[in-house]
Amino acid sequence: MALISIIRFVALCVVSLFALIELAVGAAALSTPINWLTEYKSAAGLAVAIGVLTVLSVPAMVVLEYLRPGAFFTSSILVELSWLSILWVLWLAVGGQAVTAANKVFVPGCGYIDNTIDANCREISAIEAFGFINWIILLAYTVLILILSVVALNRGHQGVWNSSVAEAPFFSPGAASTAGGYAGKAEMGGMQTEAYGGAHTVGAGGYDAGAEPASVQAGTVHR
Repeated sequence: MALISIIRFVALCVVSLFALIELAVGAAALSTPINWLTEYKSAAGLAVAIGVLTVLSVPAMVVLEYLRPGAFFTSSILVELSWLSILWVLWLAVGGQAVTAANKVFVPGCGYIDNTIDANCREISAIEAFGFINWIILLAYTVLILILSVVALNRGHQGVWNSSVAEAPFFSPGAASTAGGYAGKAEMGGMQTEAYGGAHTVGAGGYDAGAEPASVQAGTVHR
């Protein structure tokens, strides 16, 4: 569980940092005085919008879970998976829009003589890169948590969707297997007790019924 919590913390902190970078780069791109870069400004505007959504929501999820694990609805796996899935779709859109803008407006590799246009070209490349990185991180994290949650659900942990990642029984044995283990131990204990009792049953003649008397031999009776 500690490992999953660390993965969550690192993934969401990196996404928040890259979203902040996207926000800054997109704001700088929107401030360019060149008005004919329509596709470029559309990608920059989308990066700013999704950057704001990410910066406002993801760090709050990390802080609230750190202060009071499982106390807020944002900490539940169902809410977290739903919101982060929306975000990775949006970051994929940011990266795709940046690729479209770069292909329509700029040449590959930039290297323009005009410093302003060259800076705009490099900014759209940064928006493209960080957009796809955030998409990959969020997608990988949500898929991991989804798989672990489904496995826990199949083990009988019905409340896994309402628990937080830190408290989720991802690696706990299922309730059915635990009960079966106890039942098996109880059955084995009963069988051992029965066998022990049968081994020391005393017959009517005063000797152990489970063993042949030493004084009785085949064909001979000692009085």
